[in-house]
Amino acid sequence: MSPAGYVFAYGMITAVATALGALPFVFVRQISPRVAAASNAIASGLMLGACFGLVAEGSELGTWQTGVGGLLGVLFILATQRALARTDAGFGQVRGAGGRKMILIVVVMTVHSIAEGVAIGASFAGSMTLATMITVAIAVHNVPEGLAITAVLRPQGVGLASCAWWSFFSSLPQPLVAVPAFFFVDAFAPALPYGIGFAAGAMVFMVLVELLPEAYEDGQRGTVGLLVSLSLIAMVAFQRVL
Repeated sequence: MSPAGYVFAYGMITAVATALGALPFVFVRQISPRVAAASNAIASGLMLGACFGLVAEGSELGTWQTGVGGLLGVLFILATQRALARTDAGFGQVRGAGGRKMILIVVVMTVHSIAEGVAIGASFAGSMTLATMITVAIAVHNVPEGLAITAVLRPQGVGLASCAWWSFFSSLPQPLVAVPAFFFVDAFAPALPYGIGFAAGAMVFMVLVELLPEAYEDGQRGTVGLLVSLSLIAMVAFQRVL
């Protein structure tokens, strides 16, 4: 297999790993408002935990560049919200606020995957051992991201197979971006902190304006706060181990 083939294959592994995040919902038979609130709370904690890691990683590459990227991410979500509000956009059969929220989660997580694709491609510019370590770390990290996506989609009536597909879809930029990043690593490197900051800003803002308000509306405040805190801590600890 050619070097580009290896890069693409490793990137595809990380995309497939994201789909595994749908598996825990095999055991959730009934999606009541309380389960929906818990799902949104867990998704919020996982996304916020991922953002801590993103900001730390981006700051090592460029502090103010990461900050600028974060601001652009917030503006992106605001612009996307306004654009969706002017249309009858929906996600499958789901319309209204629920459909718009589902579109946002898929868009945000897909954009977030671009930076990870660059990381995979850039790692191949080093050694095969480094590339394997980076790929395994991102693949394992992607499983809870798939869980976060499914936690938002499943309570809206999306089937498990579709949740797994959209989780996989959100990580498709990883194999697609990894190959050009491998060939043009020097050109991609300066843009990486902006991309990382963009993903973090977009994710934090979406959690604050979309996921958490709905979680508090449908669930008990104490339970929601506990689930957000525990999932956030778990995600941060998970990234530290990796």
